Amino acid sequence: MSLTVLDDDMVRSMSIGAVFSDFVGKINSIDFHRKEDLLVTASEDDSVRFYDIANAKLLKTTYHKKHGADRICFTHHPSSVICSSRHNLESTGESLRYLSMYDNRCLRYFKGHKERVVSLCMSPINDSFMSGSLDHSVRIWDLRVNACQGILRLRGRPTVAYDQQGLVFAVAMEGGAIKLFDSRSYDKGPFDTFLVGGDTAEVCDIKFSNDGKSMLLTTTDNNIYVLDAYGGEKRCGFSLEPSQTTNIEATFTPDGQYVVSGSGDGTIHAWSINMRNEVASWNSNIGVASCLKWAPRRAMFVAASTVLTFWIPDNSKLNAEPGSMDTEPATQSQHISQ
Repeated sequence: MSLTVLDDDMVRSMSIGAVFSDFVGKINSIDFHRKEDLLVTASEDDSVRFYDIANAKLLKTTYHKKHGADRICFTHHPSSVICSSRHNLESTGESLRYLSMYDNRCLRYFKGHKERVVSLCMSPINDSFMSGSLDHSVRIWDLRVNACQGILRLRGRPTVAYDQQGLVFAVAMEGGAIKLFDSRSYDKGPFDTFLVGGDTAEVCDIKFSNDGKSMLLTTTDNNIYVLDAYGGEKRCGFSLEPSQTTNIEATFTPDGQYVVSGSGDGTIHAWSINMRNEVASWNSNIGVASCLKWAPRRAMFVAASTVLTFWIPDNSKLNAEPGSMDTEPATQSQHISQ
């Protein structure tokens, strides 16, 4: 279903439309292509999987036993991705790989990080990308060259994100500090710093809204904050059930009006940012959803744990009462209707 204007009723009607349960282990990360109907996943079974989201169809699976598959994101090309390594990092130093899904080739290795990459994002406007690692560094790269283009040293677990225009990037670090950099002159240092008031938990995920006006932060304590991206003021915040071993992920809807997130108790929640109220709550049916993203151009989000689920509006529920939105998992063979 192509994206139309979202409202509370449509958000409440979201239900599972397709399920893929053939993973062996947890799904580590997921990413949608910005312009094509494609999804990529990286999981603990060392697989990278490629999906057609318009038809809920698995297109391709590749295995990466030597390096593993941890964080993943699309480049601008619909059949190439950047993937971080889980295995042999100390011996090879190959913390990141530029992969062609078309012909199963590694186009380039990127060496530099000494420990696992925990945050990865691609510039929306050029061939630059950023990685944040447990070695307390953020590295800036260019797909066209092997060498690192810039390094930021910082305290704590770094998390990185570009805004949708590619002009600004944000780096979260120890103590709930968010530093904003001009992506063209980051070597001059941050031009602004925000503090998430009172919460010193580490930020494990940052996202900018499509209009660039808001930032979405998720912390290791399962708190969610929506900040004004210009002044840093907190627009709203939500607390979720803690999860002992899994960081959760939250997502903006493409119109920037709603936030959807997993929770430590295995539920999924949606909130209206402007009204600051919860719009819907569902049983995820897959346990704690550690990966959750809304598709850029569709009325669809994907939630993943050890199982991948596609959520789409259920027309039969659009006029139902909010309290009657219980969902049941579909079988793996069910596909999303176009």
